[in-house]
Amino acid sequence: MDEQLLETIELEIAILYRRITSMTTSAKAGKLERSAYLLLHHIRLSGSIGVKALAEEIQLDVSTVSRQTAALEHKGYVTRQPDPADGRAYFLRLTKLGEEEYLNYRQARLAHIRQLLENWSEDESQQFGQLLQKFNQSFI
Repeated sequence: MDEQLLETIELEIAILYRRITSMTTSAKAGKLERSAYLLLHHIRLSGSIGVKALAEEIQLDVSTVSRQTAALEHKGYVTRQPDPADGRAYFLRLTKLGEEEYLNYRQARLAHIRQLLENWSEDESQQFGQLLQKFNQSFI
């Protein structure tokens, strides 16, 4: 790959990361932080999931996910259900409040992204989405 192109990509990723971080800290779309949003997203998709499986899915260590999900439980966004096969383990499920907070935050994020892409063609938006997905999957 051309070194100049690589430098451009590296810089643009850094700028994007900074702008996204700024957007999520200065103009909160709700009560959720980015990490909580991603956890709730994965719990919602699975229906119920154990902490270890959740940690593997989002590529974080179990202690971090355990701490973050305990905070979500404290806020009433998730509940723990005992694993009948293992008395020490449990599954996480979204509560009604967790579902509402997730959907509200998601709608606010989608509205913001829609606004950012309003001058893009449908083809450009589709190509961007596909390339971004491909880029993110390269981390796996």
